[in-house]
Amino acid sequence: MEKEKIPKVGVGAVILDESNRILLVLRKKSPEAGCWSLPGGKVEYMETVENAVIREIKEELGIDIAIERLLCVTNHIVQSESVHWVAPTFVAHIANGKVQNKEPHALQEVQWFPIDDVPDNITITTEYALERLKG
Repeated sequence: MEKEKIPKVGVGAVILDESNRILLVLRKKSPEAGCWSLPGGKVEYMETVENAVIREIKEELGIDIAIERLLCVTNHIVQSESVHWVAPTFVAHIANGKVQNKEPHALQEVQWFPIDDVPDNITITTEYALERLKG
């Protein structure tokens, strides 16, 4: 029996520092392995998107974030990988902790970039969020 194909819900955060740099993670896993992405992950059953992004960032990067606002919702569809995510993306800042790669099995690297000088190989959700952020 073929698995039912339904969209999944993921969350991400545009985390900016006082120098207006953005925090990105280099993905090791599908979707879009080898691309820089906003940190985040999947929403669990009965979890709000806000709680999910806070939890996912803590698990991935070891930091507590404060959500400032909802930035956008991305239709993250990658037909070549048979992937379909609906991804609310929030603007947030670090409330506590120091950034570290807590998931080296999934993230190759974690790095701050000037908002106007991010790598070319960014994920669909990152590209869309940056367009919305810059207006």
